[in-house]
Amino acid sequence: MDITYRIEQKRNITGAFPGPKSVELAARRANAVALGVASSMPVYVADADGGIIVDVDGNSIIDLGSGIAVTSVGASNEKVAAAVAAQAARFTHTCFMVTPYEGYVELAEKLAEITPGTQAKKAVFFNSGSEAVENAIKVARVATGRTAVVAFDHAYHGRTNLTMGLTAKAAPYKRGFGPLASEIYRMPMSYPFREENPNISGKEAAERAILNMEKQIGGDQIAAIIIEPIQGEGGFIVPATGFLPRLAEWAKEQGIVFVADEVQAGFCRSGAWFASDIEGINPDIITVAKGIAGGMPLSGIVGRAELLDAVHPGGLGGTYGGNPVAVAAALETIKFMEEQDLASRAREIEEQFFTRMRKLATEVSAIGDIRGRGAMVAIELVKAGGIEPDMDLTKKIAADCLAEGVLILTCGTYGNVIRLLPPLVISDELLTEAFDVLEAAIRKNA
Repeated sequence: MDITYRIEQKRNITGAFPGPKSVELAARRANAVALGVASSMPVYVADADGGIIVDVDGNSIIDLGSGIAVTSVGASNEKVAAAVAAQAARFTHTCFMVTPYEGYVELAEKLAEITPGTQAKKAVFFNSGSEAVENAIKVARVATGRTAVVAFDHAYHGRTNLTMGLTAKAAPYKRGFGPLASEIYRMPMSYPFREENPNISGKEAAERAILNMEKQIGGDQIAAIIIEPIQGEGGFIVPATGFLPRLAEWAKEQGIVFVADEVQAGFCRSGAWFASDIEGINPDIITVAKGIAGGMPLSGIVGRAELLDAVHPGGLGGTYGGNPVAVAAALETIKFMEEQDLASRAREIEEQFFTRMRKLATEVSAIGDIRGRGAMVAIELVKAGGIEPDMDLTKKIAADCLAEGVLILTCGTYGNVIRLLPPLVISDELLTEAFDVLEAAIRKNA
């Protein structure tokens, strides 16, 4: 990588952690911010660049979270920041539905180019991943004239009413927020580590889901199948090889819109431009967000032109969707990813992670599984001697890493998965140092 950093790429804890300024801000927050918004870190950010977050007390923390897979090109990428400033100096908003602008069109053209498949494609932009998912379902229902939607165990698709229904995990995402949207059906996922039959193939797992769909719904009643090619909040679950291709094949046979939710896995994160590319899947619609715009709020759907054009004029959109500043950031982010070949960088991060953690797994029985792709990798922790999830151990390891100046995130249906989402621009030196801290925390607590 040919990258220069604006702030020193060095971990440093200066004293009390959290420090006095963060403690003061936490007190202000308690009086002003709704309790329902939770934060993983007890410190408040003052600056961030490359693989480092600097808090208001001067502590420098290695970032293995990227704002949940958002700041892949860094949290203050120089070129993205310049593009944002230049666009903001011209105009910050007009609403594309009122007075359109070239950037929106250019970004739609670019996504048609880099997403899987050579078919004619079109795009439309929104603000969040949840909005993208919701609009993908709207398109599928209009295009097919059907209403049923299929999602999978361990899925996460968002926090709006429809996407809560698609999301599998009840707490904290759905509990108390019902009634939820109807005509949503849940099917078994391919989860290799937790399969009752450890020898089941990906194709066989897909046939299991297909049989359930045929029995419970009927293929001719399903508008869309939506799936994360690599499940995110559910535990960074990588389905067995062959699972996704068979589902996509059956969907095509039945006239079902196959939607790949690439909100977290897309934009080089998985070691490919999109995780769908890894097994050669050509989704009818792809949802995008997170890593698309270097931290600016932007999402979208990209899909077969005839599907998106099935919706009547005015049926898709939103006041802020495809905001010109966010679009400018996205165009520069994608250009930077291409120039720096960040998909290759993600694969390098994957190799370093697996080399290190697979060796550790042979020595620590609490490590049940090591999995993931690219710079979207995870460790599933269990109670020694079995596969029972160990949420408490996971929390302890995350807390110890943070105390040592390394930010890691947790996830999983059972809360027992450590997930790593480092910026793709992190240096090898910082990555090695972070893995040292993580390994020490695992050895200490397991």
